[in-house]
Amino acid sequence: MNVRTVFAASVAALAFAGTANATITTTASTDAAALAGALAGDGVVISNAALSGTAVNGAGFFSGGSAAGLGFDEGILLATGDVANAEGPNNSGSLSGPGSSTNLSFDFTTTTGGVFFQYVFGSEEYEEFVGSNFNDTFTLLINGINVALIPGTSTGVAINNVNQTTNSAYYRSNVAGVFDLQYDGFTTVLTATATGLDTMGVNTAEFFITDIGDSDYDSGVFIRGGSLSVDPPGEVPAPGALSLLGLGVLGLALRRRKLA
Repeated sequence: MNVRTVFAASVAALAFAGTANATITTTASTDAAALAGALAGDGVVISNAALSGTAVNGAGFFSGGSAAGLGFDEGILLATGDVANAEGPNNSGSLSGPGSSTNLSFDFTTTTGGVFFQYVFGSEEYEEFVGSNFNDTFTLLINGINVALIPGTSTGVAINNVNQTTNSAYYRSNVAGVFDLQYDGFTTVLTATATGLDTMGVNTAEFFITDIGDSDYDSGVFIRGGSLSVDPPGEVPAPGALSLLGLGVLGLALRRRKLA
């Protein structure tokens, strides 16, 4: 079994952005219908929702995302551990809730043959395990095809695919606690698009957030409420603390996994 040992190395005071002064608030839920229903926007009707996975308290609702620097205010959160571990401030680099996956699935109809969807992927695996086997992933299958992709590519969203060195334009570092989230890093607001869908029958959506390599260090996906819509998404406000990213890392931690 993989066990992570944490070594603090001259941990300095964390820097917090003045505009990111309110943490995200989470509420765990096992009500699949309510979770899926919170995503439905214009032209979309959802049915037959189901929730599965091994994470304990791995699904729920969140609010306060805009104030915390996420990029949108509320929606649902699916995590590989406890959703409460996403709440800031970032005072730990290694939170791990019980379990390793959460899956939400449902059927839906669309009036136009296409849907849009917005989300943010975040993780405690950032940044020290980038390039390792601990490559936690988020997958969104629409009729069996993954549409959770790095913009302009056919590459899925995972620790090794979007980070401080790879596709960095879509990544936000939180190692220094600039944003009031617990996760050490997260993506910008990403938009998934699916076209050519059945306008007369039922389509399927399947969301998977999964630990890869071991069950340690939580990852999660914040899904914008009402964003599963036939209409293109509106402008998403940029996180207010982006200007502080140039301050760099004020608190450092050296962490490593060891085989027990």
